[in-house]
Parts: sequence; structure tokens; C-alpha cells
Amino acid sequence: MLYVLKDQHVALCVLRLDPAVMRLPGVVISDRNASSDYARFSKYPDGLKHLDKDMIFAHYWTHPDPFIEMEHKSVKCAEILVPDRIDCRYIIGAYVSCTEGKTCLHKTGVSLSVTMSPSLFFR
Repeated sequence: MLYVLKDQHVALCVLRLDPAVMRLPGVVISDRNASSDYARFSKYPDGLKHLDKDMIFAHYWTHPDPFIEMEHKSVKCAEILVPDRIDCRYIIGAYVSCTEGKTCLHKTGVSLSVTMSPSLFFR
């Protein structure tokens, strides 16, 4: 989704959550986009061993083989699925794309720790 909105990066932030969220009741880890027909769903901590960190955190997902590229796109979108909502106490920070994005976020009154991470926003 961030890629689709990459031109709106100044107005976006990605929230950083406390890893303790994974221990909440009903939380499930998917090893790829949860809508994929091939997603594996597991509970914490077992689900972590099914994550391909190299693919998830790769800078690019493109590949000459379209099937490998499609797989990488899906794996890059691994998710933690939380039923209902996440209490705000689990939000421990935010990522923004640039200085302007940081300024925009602070203008909202949010007092989170803010880290600039241009690559997260395809910059």
C-alpha cells in the first residue's frame, strides 16, 4: 500500500509498535500478505520462524522471473493480524519519509519518537 501512495509520502507515517503486541490474545502472524492463497498463519513465537527476513526487508522485490517477483511481493507484505484494535500504549514511535513529513506529524500534536526512513517510503 505504501508503494501506491509513495507520491503522498509527506502526509504519511508508519507507526512503530511494541513487539509485545504479538503476545496479545488472538494475534496471528502471517508469513506473507494475509490475502495470499499461500499464507501461513501462526501464533507467536512460532510464527516468527516462518518469516523470511531477507525477503521482507529487501530494498527491492523485482526479479526477472515473474513468478519469483510475485512471491517476493507477497512475502514482503508479511503481517501481524490483531483482532479489533491495538491500545495506544503499544504505539512506541513513528517513521516518516523526510523532514517535512516529521514537521507535519508534529503539527498534529503527536508526541511520539519520530525517525526518518526515506527508503521505507520508496524515496
